Amino acid sequence: MLKLFLAELRRSWIMSIRYPVQSIGRIFVFASIFYGLFLSSRYVAGDAFQLGDRLDSIIIGYVLWTLTSFILASLAGELQIEAQTGTLEQLFLSRYGATKVFLMRMLADLSLQIVQIFTILVIIMILTGSRLDFPPTLLLPFLTVVLGANGFAFALGSLSLIFKRLQELLGVTQFPLLFLLTIPTENWTGSARILAALLPMTPGAELLRDLMVRGESLNLTKLLIAFINSTVYFAVGLWIFRQAEGKAKQQGILRGY
Repeated sequence: MLKLFLAELRRSWIMSIRYPVQSIGRIFVFASIFYGLFLSSRYVAGDAFQLGDRLDSIIIGYVLWTLTSFILASLAGELQIEAQTGTLEQLFLSRYGATKVFLMRMLADLSLQIVQIFTILVIIMILTGSRLDFPPTLLLPFLTVVLGANGFAFALGSLSLIFKRLQELLGVTQFPLLFLLTIPTENWTGSARILAALLPMTPGAELLRDLMVRGESLNLTKLLIAFINSTVYFAVGLWIFRQAEGKAKQQGILRGY
């Protein structure tokens, strides 16, 4: 598996340096979108524009949404590219199996995407004057968000295996994810807390806001809920992908586009 990961990491690096405009363009576009929204909100509110730590919370949610968008587009996009170039069937016939290949590819892409996300975050912080904490413990809730996002990516990838083209669907799914990652579930009480624990990636996003915005210590109970939540969504997404793989093989549609 290590050999496969290193091969996919080398592939991702070659693709990124061969097409640098795409990587730089991502950083510029996503940072510009947030800053444009920030300036528009400040213009509407006028002199009374004061967000306080709410701005920091919104930044965390936006950056997580950006990373999730990268992850979702990565797998579905790779499947479509492999199908168009006629190499998709070869991946499914490899000795590793398609699931392991795409999982290692997603991890390899993630290592480069994190650099882009951090750059976007730094640019937004400079432009808006935001100040966030970066304790080492943030890695744990961050992993839960990434794990849940990969589960969604495999679920969407399964649709890409069957229907081939998903650009419109990918665009539509980004808006509910923005809601899930920015909604302040830490203020929910009663039965709403149960709902917050069931929503995908929401527990991890809430923990990141607690750590990076409010400077709180890591809540182990919330962390356990976040890991259970993300593991379930990842397992379900992987299961759906396996089912779609079997259906695609049965119908003989892997070699065609």
